[in-house]
Amino acid sequence: MATTTKTTGKPNALQKPMQPSPELAAVVGAGPLARSEVVSKIWDYIKSNNLQNPANKREILADDKLQKVFGKDKVSMFEMNKFISAHLK
Repeated sequence: MATTTKTTGKPNALQKPMQPSPELAAVVGAGPLARSEVVSKIWDYIKSNNLQNPANKREILADDKLQKVFGKDKVSMFEMNKFISAHLK
């Protein structure tokens, strides 16, 4: 059951299930997910594949799957959400 806001009773934008693109689905799974779940799964993938730059933990070094999502070899953890948003409908 989705968490709802107190005033409207509707899920907020972060809780609304969204469909990932095929590129993002290769990392997080094909089913609709809330944006918060997508970010959590991306971080699980980054940590399990040791994709944080050891010299700068705020930098993510993209492997082949993440390059398709980010469009480049490395991104900061702050700009990561911008690229994820482009892959959610």
